[in-house]
Formats: sequence, C-alpha cells, structure tokens
Amino acid sequence: MTPENRNLIMAVALSMIVLLGWQIFVIQPEIEKEAAEQERVAAEMAQSTANANDSGQPSASAASGTPAIINNTAPAKAVDTAKRIVIEAPLVRGSFSVRGARLDDVILTSYNETLDENSENIHFLKKISSDTPFFAEFGWSSSDSGQTMPSADSLWSADRDVLSPATPVTLTWDNGQGLQFTRRISINDDYLFVFEDSVTSSLPGDITLYPYGLVRRHGTPATTGMYILHEGPLGVFDETLSEEDYDDLRDAGAAGIKMTPETAGGWVGITDKYWLAALLPTQAKNYNFGFQSLAGNTDRYQVDFIDPNGLLLAAGGAITSESRLFAGAKKVALLDYYAEQLNIPNFDLAIDFGWFYFLTKPFFYAINWLFGLFGNFGVAVLAFTVLVKLAFFPLANKSYRSMAKMRLLAPKLQTLRERFGDDRQKLNQEMMALYKTEQVNPAAGCLPVLLQIPVFFALYKVLFVTIEMRHAPFFGWITDLSAPDPTSIFNMFGLLPYSVSFLPPFLQLGIWPILMGISMFLQMRLNPAPPDPIQAKVFQFMPIFFTFLLATFPAGLVIYWTWNNLLSMAQQWYIMKRVARG
Repeated sequence: MTPENRNLIMAVALSMIVLLGWQIFVIQPEIEKEAAEQERVAAEMAQSTANANDSGQPSASAASGTPAIINNTAPAKAVDTAKRIVIEAPLVRGSFSVRGARLDDVILTSYNETLDENSENIHFLKKISSDTPFFAEFGWSSSDSGQTMPSADSLWSADRDVLSPATPVTLTWDNGQGLQFTRRISINDDYLFVFEDSVTSSLPGDITLYPYGLVRRHGTPATTGMYILHEGPLGVFDETLSEEDYDDLRDAGAAGIKMTPETAGGWVGITDKYWLAALLPTQAKNYNFGFQSLAGNTDRYQVDFIDPNGLLLAAGGAITSESRLFAGAKKVALLDYYAEQLNIPNFDLAIDFGWFYFLTKPFFYAINWLFGLFGNFGVAVLAFTVLVKLAFFPLANKSYRSMAKMRLLAPKLQTLRERFGDDRQKLNQEMMALYKTEQVNPAAGCLPVLLQIPVFFALYKVLFVTIEMRHAPFFGWITDLSAPDPTSIFNMFGLLPYSVSFLPPFLQLGIWPILMGISMFLQMRLNPAPPDPIQAKVFQFMPIFFTFLLATFPAGLVIYWTWNNLLSMAQQWYIMKRVARG
C-alpha cells in the first residue's frame, strides 16, 4: 500500500470517527443535558418563590452613570387579582395586568406547538403567576430616591378593557408626591407594541428621570443545543451583533455584561429559535444596555436599556419617552421592514443566518419568491436547485468534460502505471505530459464540489433557522421540511408497530436519506474510477457515510441534495455521451 493510499484511508476513517463521535458523545449528551436542566428548573420553580412579584426595575448593569436602581424580589403573594387588559390583534392574543402594567401574556395565534391540529398556540410571554414567567416592562428611575416610581405593585387606572390595533389603552398612575404618570400602549397588526410614557410634575423644583426598558425570563429554556444556532440574549450595538449564552451569563453573575455604545440607537432582546422579544428604544439617543443573570433561588435572565443622561422634568412641566417592544415570530420580511421603517440597525440579525449571511438571506428570498409561484416550499427548493445548477452550468460543463476525458484516458493511464510503476517521478512526468497533450485538467472535477459547499451550508441555514420553513410540508410523509425525515428503515418505514426513538438520530435512516445515498452512489459510478483499487474501495464507502450523516439533517436539505445529484447525473451523462462521440 502506497503512503498516499494509506493517508487517504486514514483521513476518511478519522473523518467518520470524528463525525460519529461528535454525534454520540457531544450532540446526544447536550440534548440529554438540556432535558435534565429543564427538569431541574421545573422542580426548583415548584419549590421556590418563582412566581413572586418581581420589582421589575432594571439592574445597575444597564445603569452605569445613573442613580442606583433597585433590583429585588418582593415576598411571595397570592395570584394577582387586579383587572387584566385583554389583547386582541390579528396575530396576537393575551393580556396584561393593570398592577405593574407589565406585558406578561402574549400568545402567537398563527403558530402551534406541534403539527397536531389540536396542539396549543405558542405561548411566548408568560404571566408572573406561571412556572416560568417571561415578561417585558418599561418605566422610570429617579435622581431623587425620595420620589416613588411606578413598580410591580403600582395599580394603574385604564381607560378601556381591550387593547387592539384600533383601540390603544391609556394608563394613569399618581405617586401622591407631585408626579403623575401616563402610559399609552398600542399594538399594530403584527407583533409590535408601542409604549408612550409621559410624566407631569407639580413639584416646586426640578427632577431628572431616566426611562428604561427590560425583558426578564425565569428559568433556562430548552434549546436545540446546536452550536450553529444562537438562542438567548442578544443585541446590536454600534451596528455590531453581540450574543450571550445563558451559561455565560450565569458565570458572569449579578455584575452581568455592560454595553455602552458610542453611536446612538441599538436594540437588545432574548431570542428563541423562532421567537423574539426585543426592546427597541428610540434610535436617535444613546443608551446603556445590559445582560445579566439575576441572583435568586432559580435562574433568571434579564436584558435591559436605560437612558444614562435622563430627561429633566422642570417644576410644573412634563416629559415624554417612547419605546417599542417586538414580541413575536422572526419573519424575515417583517424584521427587514421594521429595520427600514424604524431605522433599527441590523434587526434582521435576530435570525441566525451564520457566516454565509451574504448567501443565506438572498437564498431565503429566492426560495420564498418561488414559494409564491408554486405554493409549496418543497417544490420551491427543487426549483431553486435548478437555478443553482444553471448558475454553475458553464463551470460544471467544463468539469464534466474533463471527467469524461479522464474516463477515456483510463486505459492509457493504466499503461503508464504498468511501465513506470517503480519510478514515481517518471510516472508523474508522463502523466502530466499526457494530460497536457489531451488538454485535460485532473483537478477540474473538484472545483464545482468546492463551490457547492457554501451553497449547501447556506441552504441548510435557510431550512433550519427561518420560521417560514417551520412545519412547511412537502408531499407524502414529509410534513416538516425543517425537521429530519421521520421514517426509519429499522421499523420498515413505519410498517412495523414499534418506535426506533431509542436509536441515535444518525441511525434512524429515513427514505429520503437512503434515496440520497443511492443517487450519490449512481453519480459516482459515472465518474472515472480511481486507478488505484484501494482508493476506489474507499470512494465506494462515501455514499454510505453521507447517508448516515444526512439522516440528521432537515428533510428539505436532503431533498435538495438528492435532486441536485439527479440533475448532475443527467448533465454528466449527456456530456460524456457527446465526448465519447468525439
């Protein structure tokens, strides 16, 4: 066995060991760890004062340079019995209590937990009385510690009982010390809430107030555990994306992480794979932003902002502040619309498009446009594959012509090996001379494959992270293009009455991964066989390796690869026939 063959075999073997080992010893334990973490959080929530009524004010992490801001937890109390304002909007329903005026109950009516038609809608923001509160709040901090500011216990008066796009709600509260607070809350037809706060003073002197906003989440949520996807606190400051993991915030403790951008604007929030709660202050001012994990019996995470300069409220005068909250689905076009209309920097980065952003986002819009034509995202992916093949058509033609000529040269190459097999240097010289004479580039077949790699990963991102692909059906058994093929060869694709969920994901070979492996095998049969028999045997195992690898990938990506292989085979077969005819 030559050193080259030995190195090739070792490289392929090590690659398979690493990928399978990563699945078994990294991905699988991460999934189990996440499940155990959720059980731990749920148990602690049940035994602690998790549904205590938080003060709701931001911590000092966001308030650098401002007066100290309280961050404590009030004693546990009975479920809030104050009136709740009902939220009724085209895509949202829920409510919020006039006690504290925090937005803590948002249900996304266009999305269900599962594909089951009877499954519940996504319950995104959750009440303080729930096991895992998740809420947003806006308010004021004061330079005068003697002045009472609105808090979690403040009982506001409301001018109506229903918040809808046509009926904003106005809340009022008097601190009894010369300050009257007014808050007008409105919602649009999508997921955007607007909070317009004003304060009027009857004090004899001036006072400075600091508007703030926060999003707080109790408990560490279940995440996908995939390193290619960020879930947790994030924000854009100085037009640069910052992402913080939950465990990093726990390690940072109460001190948290401070952001003091040099330029005006920015935003901060907490994201899940498909859902986002983001604070969007007025973009014309400078703010301090913060991420932190709050002390307590359970995990609590907070992102916040505060105006470090504050607003001077003159004696007998009034001040106003406006902020927005996005609480809903991360639809690409919607985030782009708000980024443009509200001048929010890089708001679309709330969707984790990854390193190939410059490809991923255009790919999404192309597939989404094709979906508008065909009405099925699976068919749109097939049509998109055709467009990709057309884009690479000239390069692929050149490559396939070279491969076809290599196939015709195989007998001559074998003759050279027989003549100069013991003289490696002379053999290489004769082979290069033959390639030059026949105008063949033996490396030409690699270039299309290399160019397909970023396309593949960009498409993977589109299918994995965009909500438009969530629960998008194809045909037959593929009811969710963003999830792996649900069938398995080990129970005869559902014909046998038992589950194979106990198997690692890469062993649950569905129909489409198997079809992909077959198509890859047939495509490789069209390629010129490596002259060395050991190399040929190694390459024969590649379709099997990729079949197991793609068993864990979204079905839409496997369908793309299979269809791409079929198109490549048709193109390659046609060119080989033309080259053979001369």
